[in-house]
Amino acid sequence: MTDPLAPLPITLPLPDDAQQEGEWLRSVLLRWLNAEYLPEPANEAIAERVAQVFTRQRMEGEDDLGSLVMAILTELQAFDFSQSFYGEFAVANAVGDLICDRLGIDRCCGRSSTLDVNEV
Repeated sequence: MTDPLAPLPITLPLPDDAQQEGEWLRSVLLRWLNAEYLPEPANEAIAERVAQVFTRQRMEGEDDLGSLVMAILTELQAFDFSQSFYGEFAVANAVGDLICDRLGIDRCCGRSSTLDVNEV
């Protein structure tokens, strides 16, 4: 018997171009990082690293959003956040939210995004 309260996995469509998807994520994540607190030089490095991990995972065939977020979280644990307001958990969660926004999936409690991901 399946648990009716268990979350349903979110499966991303196959990428037409994983590099382009990664560039979209880099761009929108950078905008989000700069909008949430304030622009800082570390944000560019964070967004670039996330895009690299995301692109690699997508090229390897990963399409489960939860697995993508966990892969990003795991890789960011080695990232130096000492010059940033952020940490790996905040960034990985933001990635999940931004991708859900792009897919038109309602997130927690109807919370709206800081920015319109479709503008990037």
